[in-house]
Amino acid sequence: MRIASIVIVIWLVIGAVAGTQRDYFKSSDNNCRKTSDAILTVVAGPLNYMGVNPKVTCKLPQPST
Repeated sequence: MRIASIVIVIWLVIGAVAGTQRDYFKSSDNNCRKTSDAILTVVAGPLNYMGVNPKVTCKLPQPST
């Protein structure tokens, strides 16, 4: 159990480094797409360095008039 926890933490740290390199945490422009891309990049972890570049398209419902 302890080894699994260490592997998960290292996995997420590598994902956070990838997100930092892609400047996901730099801008103050927060929207659905940018936030989702940042989260997916962190979760993908080392896969980012193997060519995975997760992207999300967000379609939010428009308020009725």
